[in-house]
Amino acid sequence: MTCDPLASLAKSVRERDAVLFVGAGVSMSVGLPSWEKLIKRMADELGLEVDLARQRGRFQTLAEYYRIKHGSIGPLRSWMDRHWTVSRDKIEKSELHRLIVALNFPVIYTTNYDRNLEVAFEIHGVEYVKVANARDVSKARRDVPYIVKFHGDFDDDSSLVLTETDYLDRLSFDSPLDVRFRSDALGSTVLFIGYSLSDLNIRLLLHRLWQTWSRSGYEADRPPSFIFMAHRDPVEEAVLAHWGITVVTGDDDDPEKGLLGFLSRLAALVEANGEGRPRLLSGSETTLAD
Repeated sequence: MTCDPLASLAKSVRERDAVLFVGAGVSMSVGLPSWEKLIKRMADELGLEVDLARQRGRFQTLAEYYRIKHGSIGPLRSWMDRHWTVSRDKIEKSELHRLIVALNFPVIYTTNYDRNLEVAFEIHGVEYVKVANARDVSKARRDVPYIVKFHGDFDDDSSLVLTETDYLDRLSFDSPLDVRFRSDALGSTVLFIGYSLSDLNIRLLLHRLWQTWSRSGYEADRPPSFIFMAHRDPVEEAVLAHWGITVVTGDDDDPEKGLLGFLSRLAALVEANGEGRPRLLSGSETTLAD
């Protein structure tokens, strides 16, 4: 990875002109169960034997079958709410979450259902507004960071994007949260972390982001966008570059350590020329100071 893309990203973050998009990899870093455990839970309740490796990319279809058989996903949501939770102590010790808070993004989107990001902000004494539905969008304040729950929130069952129908409904890309994201993406740099590029949903999002600019006629004026990948993949890099997304990679075989190293380097660049930046970047304090 060259220093130029990281320097460009740091400049956008420093100027609070960048939006963060957080995936499951960030929550799994503090011990959140994997998708395989969710698949196994659904299969057990349905009395099915499934090949976990084969079902990894098809959990939405299994969730759709679960809703058909049970009439709702209520019991599954309740189980997820109880088991897809980690202790505050783990989040408090998470350097990854501390850096996410400290980097001071004005807007953070996440496809995670859990409250880990919200808890991290609370632990470090930083006010935020959670946005999970149209009502939240209309009431959101402009003077504090937003945490936008792009695929829903456990506090609002109707907001959850979990079954195949839920995902297909989102393909229209015209829900209130989609409209909000398009607006943010048109005017800001976007950084994606914690995602696997085998995830069709994130690929669709990246493609739609490119498509929005391509159809606008002003693609040359598009702010730069980035995605963190644990390892280099020339094929993916070429495809994403075509979509206007710059790939930044880690320098450690462990994806979690690689992401942590990347955010640490980004934080160092942001702080180097960032007078008035939050002091959490140093890792030596537990609250933000002016």
